[in-house]
Amino acid sequence: MAYILLLVGFALLIKGADFFVEGSSNIARLLRVPPLLIGLTIVAFGTSSPEATVSIIAALEGNSGVAVGNVVGSNIFNITLVVGLAAFLYPLKVESETIRKEIPFTLLASVALLVLMSDVVLGSGSNMITRGDGFIFLLFLSIFLYYVIETGLKSRKNNEIKPSTTNISRGKNIGITLLGLAAIIFGGDLVVKNGTEIAYSLGMSETLVGLTIIAIGTSLPELVTSITAALKKESEIALGNIVGSNIFNILFVLGASAAISPLAINDKVVVDVVFMIVLTVVLLIFSRTGFKIGKREGVVLAASYIVYLVYIILRN
Repeated sequence: MAYILLLVGFALLIKGADFFVEGSSNIARLLRVPPLLIGLTIVAFGTSSPEATVSIIAALEGNSGVAVGNVVGSNIFNITLVVGLAAFLYPLKVESETIRKEIPFTLLASVALLVLMSDVVLGSGSNMITRGDGFIFLLFLSIFLYYVIETGLKSRKNNEIKPSTTNISRGKNIGITLLGLAAIIFGGDLVVKNGTEIAYSLGMSETLVGLTIIAIGTSLPELVTSITAALKKESEIALGNIVGSNIFNILFVLGASAAISPLAINDKVVVDVVFMIVLTVVLLIFSRTGFKIGKREGVVLAASYIVYLVYIILRN
């Protein structure tokens, strides 16, 4: 039964992502808002919902290893395999704002995570993300959202947005988007629960399940959404979704989880966070090459995830 429900979850993710990208990109054009901003906010928040659900529940149950590992593993998966596959299918156009502000903001959030979790280095007894740290993340999130909304309002006056290619009304597009979001969240939940059950039955450790099955499972919405967006040649949404989702994962998911219950940090996760920071720098460098991420860069990023996956399996 778990295998059947896993397949149902994948089907819901794929169809839900298709509806979500179609509806949100149409809403962007109807409201004369750049698709990149829709990707950074609505799409990113929607596809981060599985991470938020899993990590907050894990925090409530006192399982901080799953809460933190889920976010770090998901972000690494997003930067490497999701961006890599999307770029391989269709070169991702990179807006100058993304290079100058959004990706550096992701890097800032990642470095802030490393600093706030490294209590041992700073002279404390053990590595923790405290409630205070959680509120700092949420404050950073409010600053990011203010910037995105302010940019969106300014761009409406001068930005040339292509008119919608469909006669569907705004209400119907909102309905399509919400239906897609519901399918993504429900499908992601099915994939995580049943994928984890299958993994346990195969004898995998809890740590390895958290870093792989749960992290990959909660990132499937980002994967399917970005690949769907790339195939539809909505490259701004494809990349904006990943950048925005990684920001939401650190600032909102970890922020809300830590605010609910302080999160103890496994020393091994510090290495993963450093790896995540290095990958974010690599993404920034790739983005500056002709303002696009092409097939070659995509292959390098996807291969990096395979190397990382082998490393954590051997480590655990």
